Amino acid sequence: MHIADVQDADLDQLHALSISVGWPHRGEDWQFLREVGEGVVTNDEIGRIMGSAMWYRQAESLATIGMVITSPRLQTQGTGLWLMEYALNELEGCNLRLNATRAAQRLYHSLGFTPEKTVFQCQGVVKDGAGAACDAPQGDLRVLTKDDLPAITALDGAAFGVERAGLIDKLLAQSVGYGLYRDGVLTAFALCRRFGRGHVVGPIVASNDADAIDVLSPHIKEHEGRFLRLDTHFESGDFAHLVTGSGMSVFDTVLTMSLGERLRKFGTDVVEGPVTYSLVSQTLG
Repeated sequence: MHIADVQDADLDQLHALSISVGWPHRGEDWQFLREVGEGVVTNDEIGRIMGSAMWYRQAESLATIGMVITSPRLQTQGTGLWLMEYALNELEGCNLRLNATRAAQRLYHSLGFTPEKTVFQCQGVVKDGAGAACDAPQGDLRVLTKDDLPAITALDGAAFGVERAGLIDKLLAQSVGYGLYRDGVLTAFALCRRFGRGHVVGPIVASNDADAIDVLSPHIKEHEGRFLRLDTHFESGDFAHLVTGSGMSVFDTVLTMSLGERLRKFGTDVVEGPVTYSLVSQTLG
């Protein structure tokens, strides 16, 4: 096999690769990931794609790694290690994050990644939109527009640890978003876009469960009877209860891991500052 740029890879073959391991990514989802990141694929002697790895430079000091896939016929043959060593070489000197499936955790441990916290993949057909918050939001809840981009970027950066303006700009362009304003300041937001089997809500950024519920609730109501997903570190509390109570049960878990500076090093110093309630995706964090 030989390594080639993911940007030159056939989109149908990339789609087939993710399907082979049971991942829900559509061709359109792959294309979005190519537009915001870098990566490589492995091709066999007749040009078939047998593996992939991608990385996303969120800032000079931080990158995320994702879409590390090995064709089932090559698993346990060292292809995943080969791809990860290539990615680590490209990202030398950068602090790294990734979300590891159970099958891949041993590989990432061997490369020096440290476990941080569990991500709960919650998904399902929303059966009871009325289960969303009925109380009036504590602030001005409204649909987000391009004019809100600076505020969204700043709030996401405070929660994530670095500002990722380019990514948020592209996400907003293909998402429906709700933001909660108080005294003219954005305090919480939630973006929802097409992904996989239906739609995914993320990121959701807020400083408490009540605000997170306020910006998530409109998305739940709008998708009643349809497939919805979100990926969250929250297993308990009012926010988690709303998610599972609306039909998005825990389907799977992955483990957030880091290499270099630990996750908390990128957090806000404010005790009640904003946090990420739902990831953009497992790949992007």
